[in-house]
Amino acid sequence: MADQQVAARYAKSLLDLAQEQGTLAKLKQDMDLLASTMAGSRDLRLLLRNPIVKHDKKLSILTAIFGGKVSEMLMRFFQILTSKNREDALEHIGSEFLRQYNALMGVQVAEVTSASPLTPATRAEIEKMVKLQTGLPDVSLTEKVDASLIGGFVLRVGDRQIDDSVKGNLRRLRTSLTDNTYTPSLN
Repeated sequence: MADQQVAARYAKSLLDLAQEQGTLAKLKQDMDLLASTMAGSRDLRLLLRNPIVKHDKKLSILTAIFGGKVSEMLMRFFQILTSKNREDALEHIGSEFLRQYNALMGVQVAEVTSASPLTPATRAEIEKMVKLQTGLPDVSLTEKVDASLIGGFVLRVGDRQIDDSVKGNLRRLRTSLTDNTYTPSLN
């Protein structure tokens, strides 16, 4: 919980600074790279959490990985984090920044899992449904395919989930049939 709070504060500071300097679009690209790198590299996350590895060594590793690929602002940010012994917060800062950026820009992130790839018409209908539910003007929809759903879809918007899949319907039907609410009437 404390890591999330630290990440939220650092992400907010970066967001405010980028807005002030007019480099928000570039910083968003940098944070996309940071978030995907952190999510994809367990070794990097473990290294940044390791208290035995010296801070200057962690900074040199971050510089080797991100040097030339990200803005000077983010490189200076890495220097500040390492000097404050907060490298372990980098794991959450990228995703927290993206969450705050989407909130600032009015973008709702949603994830839809379906049994087969979505058609453009179905995708548009789901985006429309998300816009109506959230009231936000833009939707970033991530699609996944899971054949085990048999049919239908599962939509996740924030902490809410709409399960309209055949698999989910069968599971709910099985639960209702095993619920022994039948009481015979004696006449």
